[in-house]
Amino acid sequence: MPPTRDQLEVDVLFVGAGPASLAGAIKLGELANAAGRALEILVIEKGAEIGSHGLSGAVVDPRGFDELLPGWRDSAPVESPVTSDELWFLTTTGKLKAPFTPPPLNNHGKYVASLQKLTKWLGQRAEEAGAQVFPAFPGQELLWDGDRVAGVRTGDKGVDHEGKPKSNYEPGADILAKIVVLGEGPRGTLAKQATAKLPLSEGREPQVYAAGVKELWQLPDDRFKAGAVVHTLGYPLPVETFGGGFIYAMAGNVLDIGMVTGLDYKNPTTDPHNELQRMKEHPAIRKMLDGGKMIRYGAKAIPEGGLFAMPRP
Repeated sequence: MPPTRDQLEVDVLFVGAGPASLAGAIKLGELANAAGRALEILVIEKGAEIGSHGLSGAVVDPRGFDELLPGWRDSAPVESPVTSDELWFLTTTGKLKAPFTPPPLNNHGKYVASLQKLTKWLGQRAEEAGAQVFPAFPGQELLWDGDRVAGVRTGDKGVDHEGKPKSNYEPGADILAKIVVLGEGPRGTLAKQATAKLPLSEGREPQVYAAGVKELWQLPDDRFKAGAVVHTLGYPLPVETFGGGFIYAMAGNVLDIGMVTGLDYKNPTTDPHNELQRMKEHPAIRKMLDGGKMIRYGAKAIPEGGLFAMPRP
């Protein structure tokens, strides 16, 4: 006998509390308030708290924030304005500094920030705009009304590794919504269900991915001023493998260092995590980390297919 599930009805449901979903919830709440309409907006997030899946140390373009939340600079938890930009080509033992910064890597006027901190702050702004934001609610299954997505079933709690109920079993709830927005990231569980049932990828290029692996290092001194940005090409990746490194100086003498490796690599023994370790052993990088201590680390999938791989309604 199937379990009895609670039902919740809302107007708009955002799945995944990342920057895109939260920005959407903020804007929608503001439009509803301006029109004098009561709108039930719900954002659910599988992470234990808002921001726990925001892994990127990032260079943030302020234009979107300027339009969405004027005055955001007074309260947003950014680390620093970008103070310098460099592009290095790494050889096995040395480096060549580009004589100029290519336009796509020119970050003048942007900010170095922690995506985790920014996402947590955006969650608070979404609640102020009238949205409800619920962490620890993973979306498990799409609910359908014919070919229309009618809602989302959240994950059951209290199940073992085989999916069988334990003594503390609690069935997930069915959240019904007029509009469901999937903001789950590059390989979302529900997005894959929608793509399997609806021809969203018909006529599109196949999506390709990269893996971004990063570490945060606490340095013993202020050898790098907050806001310094370095991107690298070349070593340790071979010519035929897409990718490169990034180094961002954060506040408090913290260095954000990482490596992006395209997952269409030709060599089957390629390991994105190992590529970062090899990058750290390069003489130019090793001295940057000398005397420091790694304090956090993580990895994230990155979609790289671009416009022609994006699903279309």
